[in-house]
Amino acid sequence: MTPHTSWCAGGHRCSLGEHRADPLVVDIPRQGRIALTRVRSAAGREHAEIRLTVALAVTEPHARRQLAVLLDRLTQALHEGSFHRGTVAA
Repeated sequence: MTPHTSWCAGGHRCSLGEHRADPLVVDIPRQGRIALTRVRSAAGREHAEIRLTVALAVTEPHARRQLAVLLDRLTQALHEGSFHRGTVAA
């Protein structure tokens, strides 16, 4: 295992040769939560792991539409490289 980085949370968060930071969490009242964790793999490659929790509409058709729009926007933002300074282009 490689030495811990300055941002590594250490302890049980590091396993299988990778290093993980404490997650950065943003709660958006009545909307959802975003948790972003910086990770360095055993091979030395760094990436951001993003977990997104979204409050869905009560009715099934609306909830499905929300998921489809969300997936489209995230896919477009990743494809276009639209992530800048913690924001996603609308």
